[in-house]
Amino acid sequence: MAQAGSDSVQLLGMWSSPFVLRARVGLHLKSVTYDYLEEKDVLNDKSELLLKHNPVYKTVPVLVHGDRPVCGSLNIVQYIDEVWPSDPPILPSDPFDRATARFLAEYIDEHCVGAIGGLAGAKDEEGRKVAKTKLEECLDVIETEFGKRSKGKDFFGGDSVNLVDIAFGCVLGPLRVAERFSGLQFLRQDKTPSLLRWADKFCRHNAVKPYMPTIDKLVEFAKIKFNN
Repeated sequence: MAQAGSDSVQLLGMWSSPFVLRARVGLHLKSVTYDYLEEKDVLNDKSELLLKHNPVYKTVPVLVHGDRPVCGSLNIVQYIDEVWPSDPPILPSDPFDRATARFLAEYIDEHCVGAIGGLAGAKDEEGRKVAKTKLEECLDVIETEFGKRSKGKDFFGGDSVNLVDIAFGCVLGPLRVAERFSGLQFLRQDKTPSLLRWADKFCRHNAVKPYMPTIDKLVEFAKIKFNN
């Protein structure tokens, strides 16, 4: 497997974190050998290693390359692509396409992830309605962008998974959990046919499947988390 120099690589994560999934997919795509360190409970029981390497946010994922920590899931994925430049590329080589990929990834975090969180945290029917509308609007945007970026192929990156695939892929677990709890269906053949097909291919990809928790496991985790 690829390695940059003799520096060790560690990933601090938690199985339920959709953002840790991003880092694991990136590392797998680049065939990077690393030690995965599972955090037990990043809300109530943060390890000394996590506090040492991410004293600002105290959250996972954290990639530790040698003795240098890299934080933030999208930042980590881009770092992986730069440090291990072997194929497949995670970001496009064209500067405009790279900028667009970064923009869409940030949009996903700000709007899609935010809307799912709003749906889960809504206190009343009006709050749920607002979050539902916002999420549907976000998915409409991503559906349209997929048509532009995929060029008729399987992924936002065309034949291979790229930054936008990884960014939106982390949304799938929380999105399916939100569907389970709300009784709604957001990825549908009549509304988001391209994303529905993309989701199936992404989840079955060999860089994703080993790390993607089952929806049942995520639902049980969510029940415990929100009951507390």
